[in-house]
Order: sequence, then C-alpha cells, then structure tokens
Amino acid sequence: MKTRRAHIFFVASAVSLAVIVGCWMFSGPTLPEFSEVRARWTPSDAQLLDRNGDSLDEIRIDRHGRRLEWTALRDISPALKNVVIESEDHRFETHHGVDFLALAAAIARATGAHPRGASTITMQLVSMIDPELRRTGHRRSALQKFAQIKAAFAIERRWTKDQIFESYLNMVTWRGELQGIGAASRVMFGRAPHGINPAEAIVLASLLRAPNANRVAVARRSQKLRSEIIGAPTEGEVASAIEVAFARNLQWNAPLALAPHLAERLMPPGAAEVQCTIDRDLQRFSSDQLYHQVEQVRDRNADDGAVLVAENSTGEVWAYVGGVGDISRAPYVDGVRALRQPGSALKPFLYALAIDRRLLTPASILDDSPLELPEQRGLYRPLDYDRHFRGLVSMRTALASSLNIPAVRTADLVGVEQFAEHLRMLGFEGVSEAGDFYGSSIALGSADVTLWQIVNAYRTLANSGEWSPLRVKPSNINADCKRIYGAETAFLISDILSDRASRSGTFGLENSLATSFWSAVKTGTSKDMRDNWCVGYTRKFTVGVWVGNSRGLSMRDITGMTGAAPVWLEVVSYLHRRFGDGSDIARPARLIESRVEFPNSIEPPREELFLAGTEPGAAMRIDSTRPRIVSPADGTIVAFDPDLPEQRQRMSFETSRNAAELRWALDGVALGAANAPQLWAPVAGTHRLALIDKSRRPIDSVRFEVRGSRATPGLEAQAQ
Repeated sequence: MKTRRAHIFFVASAVSLAVIVGCWMFSGPTLPEFSEVRARWTPSDAQLLDRNGDSLDEIRIDRHGRRLEWTALRDISPALKNVVIESEDHRFETHHGVDFLALAAAIARATGAHPRGASTITMQLVSMIDPELRRTGHRRSALQKFAQIKAAFAIERRWTKDQIFESYLNMVTWRGELQGIGAASRVMFGRAPHGINPAEAIVLASLLRAPNANRVAVARRSQKLRSEIIGAPTEGEVASAIEVAFARNLQWNAPLALAPHLAERLMPPGAAEVQCTIDRDLQRFSSDQLYHQVEQVRDRNADDGAVLVAENSTGEVWAYVGGVGDISRAPYVDGVRALRQPGSALKPFLYALAIDRRLLTPASILDDSPLELPEQRGLYRPLDYDRHFRGLVSMRTALASSLNIPAVRTADLVGVEQFAEHLRMLGFEGVSEAGDFYGSSIALGSADVTLWQIVNAYRTLANSGEWSPLRVKPSNINADCKRIYGAETAFLISDILSDRASRSGTFGLENSLATSFWSAVKTGTSKDMRDNWCVGYTRKFTVGVWVGNSRGLSMRDITGMTGAAPVWLEVVSYLHRRFGDGSDIARPARLIESRVEFPNSIEPPREELFLAGTEPGAAMRIDSTRPRIVSPADGTIVAFDPDLPEQRQRMSFETSRNAAELRWALDGVALGAANAPQLWAPVAGTHRLALIDKSRRPIDSVRFEVRGSRATPGLEAQAQ
C-alpha cells in the first residue's frame, strides 16, 4: 500500500512538473468574469408569468438545449451540492483548479476498469465556457489538456468557489438536452432545485458522467454512489427516484400553453420571462368553458371563440383567451383582436349618446314599425330579430329587448356621422371616419370592432362613463382617463341592461343573461349569424365573449343568447363565487325618479329615472305618433329589370300603421285608401307620393325616381 502511494506521489510530482512546463509553453484562453457568464445565460423557453408569478405560457426559443432560469447556489438543495462534490471532485474545496493526486491516480490506474475521473469541477466548467476546450473526439489533445488546466488555474484565481460551483450546476448537461439544474430538477422530478431530496440528488449526480445512460446503467451507478456516502438514503428510495426520473423525462415536450395568443404578443425576442396581469386560474377556467361550449355548437358551423375579462377599476386584463385551440380551423388567429361585426352589442352606446345629449330618456317613446331608408347601396329595410313589430315602445324596452328599428330611428335622430365619431372616442379605432360608409346600419353593428375594444367600451359604462385603456402588463402608472358620458347617463344605461323585466319581451325572464347577483349585459348577433357576442359587467369585472368561426361563414340557429351567453354566465358566476361583491353599482344622487304614465297605455305606469331637467312634463319625446310613408323611402331610385316582363314589375306603397282615413296621392292624382299596402305599376320619371286626409291636406310625402323603358305617364299610374 505504501509502495502504491509512493508511486502515485511520484507520478503526481512528475505530472505537476509537466503541467507547469506545459502551461508556461502554451497560452490559454481568455476567460470571462462570472458576471459575464451569468449575463450571457438565456433560457431555452421564454415564460409568460401571471399576476402571481405562476407560469402561464412557454415559448421555445432555442432548440439546441432545454434551459430554464439561472439558479443561484443558495436556491439549490444542500443534498445535491454534497453528492455532486463527492461524485465529481471530492477535493474541490482545497485544490486550485487541478487535483494533481486524482490526475496521478488516473494515470497510475490507466489499466483499471473504472478509475475516478481526473477532471475537476473547475476543469469541466472552463470546457463549458470556452468551446475550444471541449472534447472533439474520444479524448482531448495534449494542447487542449494543457490549455484546459491553465484556464482552470486562471479561473480559480479570479472566481470564488461558490461562483465556480454555481456556474457548473447551471451549465452542465444532466440528461438528454436538459441543461442546468433548473431544467433537470423540474423536468425529471417536478421540483424546484431547492426541493431535491438525497435520493434524487444521487440519481442526478449519477447522470453527470453519462447523461444519456440507460436505466440499468444509471441504477448501477446510483447504488454504487449511495454506498460511498455516509447517511445515504435506502436502496429502495434511490430505486424509486430512478423510476420517477425515467417516467417524467419526456413531459417537458408538452409546454404550458394557457395563453398562446397573448404570449406571442407580449414576449419580445430574447426575453427570458415577462409578467402580465392575467390570473392563471381564471384563464384556465375561461378557456375550458369556451372550449366546451364551442364543442356543443360545432354542428351549427361554429368552431372558434374568444373570452376577455377586465377589472373595472384598474383596466387590468385578468383573462385573455384568443381561441379554442385544436378544434379551431385557424388556431393561430387571435380572436380577441380580430375585427368582426358586433351586431346589437353597439346599441347601448347609441342610446347613451342620445341620453347624454338629452335627445331621449328611458321613458321616451320610439316607433317599432316598418321602415325603409335610402342609402348609397340601395334601400335599407331593418327588421327585428323575430320579424315582429311592436308599435310604440319606451326607450328602456327598445334597448333591453334589443329592438332594431327603434335603434335605427335613434341613429337617424343622433346622426350617423356623430355616432361614428362617438364610437371612435370609445376606442373603436377601425370605425371609418366617413359615417355614411355604414349608413343607418351602424346602429345595428355594421362597423368592424374587436372584442378588446368592445369590452373596454362596456367597462366605460361600468366606470360611470370614464374611459381608460386596458392593460396586460403590471404598472403603477395611472393611465390617462377621459370622460365619455356623465355618471348619470352611464348609470341609466347600466340600469336598463340589468333590467330582466324589460328584456323579457324578447328573451324571457330565465335565460343565460339572468344572474343571481347584479349584472348588466347585452348580446349581439351580426348579419347572417356570422358572429355572436355577449358582453356585460358586474361591479368589479367586465366580461366579453365572442363565438363564431374563423372563416367568417354563417352559423345555423345560433345567436348571442345560445352561443356566447352561456360562456359569459359561467365566467361571471365563477368571478362572483371567488370574489363576491354582487352589489349594484352606485346610483348618482342627481338622477330624478318620477312616475311615468304612458299615453294610450303603451306600457304600464312605472317609476322611471331621468337626468335632472328631462323628467316628465318636458322630456317625453314621441318619435312618431302619426302615420307616415315607410315605402318607398324619400329619395329612392327604382330601375326596371330588363329580364322581367314590365307588366309583372310593381312597387309597394306602405304606411307606418293602419291609415284607414287617409288616401294615397301620386303626382296629385288620388290612388285610393291607404289602409293597406298598395301595388303600383311603375312609370319612368320623378314622382311625388303623398298621404292625404279627407281635406286633401298632405300628412306625409316622399319623392322617388323610376328609371327604365315604360314612359307613359298619366292615369296608367293606377293602384293594382
């Protein structure tokens, strides 16, 4: 034994001399400082963190290795530190970069089966830092070995032992492409590095010399290493840790993806992690509810959707679900930001504008009867969803029951251009500056908007008429705010949207809009059922849902009530269960409550709210109580169809309601009673159609033009 030790000492002395000469003869690499190495470290996955710091989404940005955040030595399990030093370099704390005794022993036992490696932790680290020192074949060249040793000496003089060991544990490859203790511990054992237990530490240390060894080889080395450690875990504990490590080794291939659309938007190139305002639990719940709902309506040509939840007071977004993932035909399209038509979901802002300008009150009477309007693209003839006409209704009923014709009349009252400008003030940036681009159909949601925009517009109502931008990044900076409505106007609209009784005429009392707590909500369905929406708010949150399909095709038998509303109800109910506070929003003190008696019992008497100065006596606005011409509209241009026989082409003359005591007069010639629609054989030219009473006084009149081949005027213009 003494002879062997003397032999090793002699070899160590010779090796030391050779190393000194070699290091003097060969220049080594220039190595960076510890701070530079740490600063250069970048995770292979960029992580989006939620408002609580929990991982929300991951994006792989480097395919050459799996790395997580750099882990400080203080955050690594002491058990792992001890086992790695015992396994790889048990004189690490005492040598200065090179363990000459280990190097001599390796040379002396070169013929042995499994000699302990001679490379110290420091020597291994410099090979990771400088690519020129890495092994290119089975062994390093003599020149590489001398350069590696010289670099180890140099780094030991400039770095502390803790810095060397911390860098080693973060840069070494543990298994497959897992680089660093952060990735190894989380992927193989599902733990943070500080939670690694002694049995898991032995398995990890056993992988350092052969990261891609099979289960049998790792088990053999682990048990051997266990036998060399005082107070080591049992054989069974180590075997169990090996089973866990090999069972989990591929799970990282399924990265977390709870907010993929938001992650793509927020993660800048090269960023390791970004924190956002999303709440992971709410995000997961909202995503699940949307997925299940779209699954149920896929047979009706709906294959996608989106959900957005914002906190009213701060504008922070708590849930951002841009799509339904694998069942969507366009999973990479962000449904929160996609432009689509909102249908009736824009009506609250139209009526809010009319109230704020004191043109209407919730008790104003509007006319829900047939209407035709001439526009650039032809005649526009709006219909209610159920194709029924209710005659005179209050504004409260018109909005709550989502009646179309009163909304179109209100747009005409407010002004289409003015309403378009108002929408732009609310943040609807895609609304054309040319209001006549939409015409009166803008009242029914013909403008293109996003879920992001419409949720914030409803949030403005929830915030007493004050607008501020939404945000998805935490910030202590108070965003710029602007007042869109008076607090009284915003409350009146909220009060109407929360009125179950007033919307029951269209939706019934029990439906997906009815909550057990206070909420204000509105649905919308775009033309031909291409999109349906449900947007509403409680005291604390505003929730918006869109359901449709990515191709813009029509759906079948699905509206905002049956497509988007069920998801909205689930999400707001979840928020209520979690946060409570289902109280009403505060009623402004300046609102006047007054009893309303409607003429001709249009609606039952009730207590109604008014802006001060618009209460009954001066504010009851009757939009139209006398019969008027609804077809043709004033300014209509009619052309003969050359493919149809002229004798089979007719125009219809219609009034807004039964006008039994009135008569039609065309170009001064009486045509007959106006108590029912009249069909007229067109005659080319410009004509004036009038409704006249018994004294031939005009009650209403319009002008229209007929273009085509028939040109015989006179008495051929007869009612058919």
